[in-house]
Amino acid sequence: MRTLFGENILSPSPKPAPPSKANPFELSFQSSVGASSLSSSTSSPRQNDWLTQQIQNQQRLSAEANNHSTHDAATRYGHARRKGNPKLLFMGMRRSGKSSIQKVIFEKFSPAETLFLDPTTRIEPSTMESFIKFESAELPYNLPYTAPDFDRDAIFASTGAIIWVLDMQDEYYHSITKLIETAVFLLETYPHINFEVFIHKTDGLSEEYKYDTFRDVRQRVADELADHGHADRGIAFYQTSIFDHSVYEAMSKVIQKLLPQLPAMESLLNKLCSACRIQKAYLFDTISKIYLATDASPTFLKDYEVCSDYVDVIVDIKQIYGWQTRGQDGVLVTDSSRESGAPGESLITYDRSGNTYIYAREINDYLSLICIMGQGSTADKRVLIDYNVSILHEALTQVFKL
Repeated sequence: MRTLFGENILSPSPKPAPPSKANPFELSFQSSVGASSLSSSTSSPRQNDWLTQQIQNQQRLSAEANNHSTHDAATRYGHARRKGNPKLLFMGMRRSGKSSIQKVIFEKFSPAETLFLDPTTRIEPSTMESFIKFESAELPYNLPYTAPDFDRDAIFASTGAIIWVLDMQDEYYHSITKLIETAVFLLETYPHINFEVFIHKTDGLSEEYKYDTFRDVRQRVADELADHGHADRGIAFYQTSIFDHSVYEAMSKVIQKLLPQLPAMESLLNKLCSACRIQKAYLFDTISKIYLATDASPTFLKDYEVCSDYVDVIVDIKQIYGWQTRGQDGVLVTDSSRESGAPGESLITYDRSGNTYIYAREINDYLSLICIMGQGSTADKRVLIDYNVSILHEALTQVFKL
C-alpha cells in the first residue's frame, strides 16, 4: 500500500549541506592567536593544547603589564592607599627648623616660643589627636640610618612621608648633598615613601632671592636624581616659614597624599561648589588648621590665610561660649556629649564690599567646612546652601565610617 508520506516522516534523514560560496560582502579578519584557520576544521588535541597555552600566555602577560603600570602610578604620584595613621618623619641638617615646625603645627606653640629649642638628640614621636591620629617624629642628624647593622625597618617601614627641611638662610650645598644621598637610599630601599622638601625660613628675604634659591635647589636635586636613575620619581618642593601660613599649606599638601579618602572628599566638594556657586571650599582639621581637601579650582595662599584665620575665630568662639543643640527627644545636647555625625552650627560673615562672604559649617568636633562664596551665591540662598551642605555632611560622615 502506497501512502503520501514516507516511513521516516518522524525522523527524516538530513540532507547534505550545499557547498558554501564566498560572500562578497563578508570581511575577513586575521585572528591574533592564529585560531581562525583551525576553527573551521576539526582540531586535534595537540592543536587545542597549543591554543589554550597561547591564550593563557596572553592573559598572563596582560595581567603583569597591568600590575606593573599600577605599581608605577602609585609609586610615582604618591597616592598609594595606605592603611593606618599618617606617619611623618622630619629629616635635615642641624638647626634647620625641624623641631620648630613640629612644635608649631602639632603642639600649637607660638613661633616665638620655638626660637631657643634644644637640639634633638633622640627620636621623640609626637601625636596629634584629631579625627585622624597624626604621628610625627624627628630623626637626629647624626643617626647612622644607612649603616647595615641599623634597624631601619623600625623607622621607615611604617612611615608615609619623609620631610627634608632645608635652611634657606644658611649654606645649603652640604644639605643638598645629604638630601640626595638620603633620597636615593629611600627611593631604592623603601619606594612607598613620599619624599618632600621644605625650603624653610623664607621669612625676611626678598622675593627675588627666594625665587632664585628655590629654583636653584629644585634644579640641583632634579639633576642629581636623574644621574642616579630616578628621574621618574617626583619630589615636591615647598617654601615654608613658621611665621606665616605657608608651613600649614605645605603640610596640608603632604598629608593629603596619605589620606585614602581624598578622592571622595574632592569629588564631594566639587559638586558642592558647582551646585551653590562657591568660589573656593576647604575642609579643615579644626585643631591643626590643616586643610584635608579642597575643590578643583586654583588655590591661592591669600584665600587659605583668610579661611585659616576664620578657623581660629570659630575655635575661640566655641571655647568661650560653645553652642547647644536639641536632640530628637528635645533634650539639650552640648558639644562634649554630641555625636560626631550631628550637624554643627553655620555662620556667615561679610567683607566690606558686600560682594563675597565666608560660609562656615562645623562637620563634627574635628572637621570644619569653610567656603568663600562668590558672586551669584547671595545670602538669600542660604536655605539652598544649608540643604546642600547637609547632604555633604552626611556623605562625609559615611566616608569616614568606612
